[in-house]
Amino acid sequence: MDPAVADLTPDPQMLDRLAEVAVKVGLNLQPGQDLVLTAPTGALPLVRRVAAAAYRAGAGLVTPILADEGVTLARYRNAADESFDRAPGWLYKGMAEAFAGGAARMAISGDNPMLLSGEDAAKVARAGKANSLAYKPAMKHIVEHDINWSIVAYPGTAWAKQVFPDLPDAEAVDALAKAIFAASRLNEPDPVAAWQAHNAELEARQRWLTDRQFHALRYSGPGTDFTLGLADGHAWRGGASKAKNGVVCNPNIPTEEVFTTPHARRAEGTVRASKPLAHQGSLIEGIEVRFEGGAIVEAKATKGEAVLQQLLASDEGARRLGEVALVPHSSPISQSGLLFYNTLFDENAASHIALGQCYSGCFRDTSLSEEALAAAGGNSSIIHVDWMIGSAEIDIDGLDADGTATPVMRGGEWASAV
Repeated sequence: MDPAVADLTPDPQMLDRLAEVAVKVGLNLQPGQDLVLTAPTGALPLVRRVAAAAYRAGAGLVTPILADEGVTLARYRNAADESFDRAPGWLYKGMAEAFAGGAARMAISGDNPMLLSGEDAAKVARAGKANSLAYKPAMKHIVEHDINWSIVAYPGTAWAKQVFPDLPDAEAVDALAKAIFAASRLNEPDPVAAWQAHNAELEARQRWLTDRQFHALRYSGPGTDFTLGLADGHAWRGGASKAKNGVVCNPNIPTEEVFTTPHARRAEGTVRASKPLAHQGSLIEGIEVRFEGGAIVEAKATKGEAVLQQLLASDEGARRLGEVALVPHSSPISQSGLLFYNTLFDENAASHIALGQCYSGCFRDTSLSEEALAAAGGNSSIIHVDWMIGSAEIDIDGLDADGTATPVMRGGEWASAV
């Protein structure tokens, strides 16, 4: 689709609801707190509503940073080769300074997930690596959960046509909007109260897992025979969580997962992806990998294997894991039957793992130094890419250090109540 095509605006009342949930539940924005907001230009109807909701909540200053698909494509089609090893470090240093000063962070997702699918994959990889390196000072405040931050989604036209290719533009946007609104619990009479109840359920599950302190998780199912060690002193998170600035926020709207930090040097066996991975404009399908000593030593895919290999070559930590998350197969996003081509949604349809950087907040002691994090098993990388490995055919056991097994999930569902 031509990126110049104007996005169609979905139900204004539901966008108002989404903006309120984004600010009150996602960010829990505090009076006087500044907000750094990034979004695609097509999401301006939601950007404006979020800004209004933020100011009603007492925001000090809302600063939007917008990306445009047409400008992005102009680079790939016209820029000199050396352009693809550059990134706006000055901008990210400014964002890092804002976060260090207490600003909150919101990202609105909604651009075309396949925008770069027709561009030079090597240039896409180079640009992605340069951007990740430049963004690291700002990203540090997010992965270490120094600040309250959140991600929400807007149904851009190009994205909607990717999910619903057989529908006319307006119907596709309407269908995707309804799916986003439902997954974000906006159809409830009181969405904020609905999120409070959902967060309580996720908190009970994460508390049980943290108290058990399993040494490892063992996955069994078609194409998967995999044992994943968990970091020493790990803590499970999910739903609402308290940032180091004391603010309780929901980093992802929607969310169905509980997650923690795996041990970067203790992963063994084979694992097969249960859903495709949309990454930097490419679709990677049929991922199968083998781990030894915590690192991927063999990797293949039925489609997009070159992109997968470039991803794994990003840096030394890219072949190791930084996150493990558990999601029941009965999650609303899974039951929708949709492939969203968007990690914010697709990761909440299935249990998943993430290559790359760990979250330092997923430890009982959230004040660990970088050296202590590494000693406990935390991974470091310029990437953090989630991919789905759960399904109705996957069983997961929690293993104690002596090998004693406790059922955690059976057939993709929680094996016990908490």
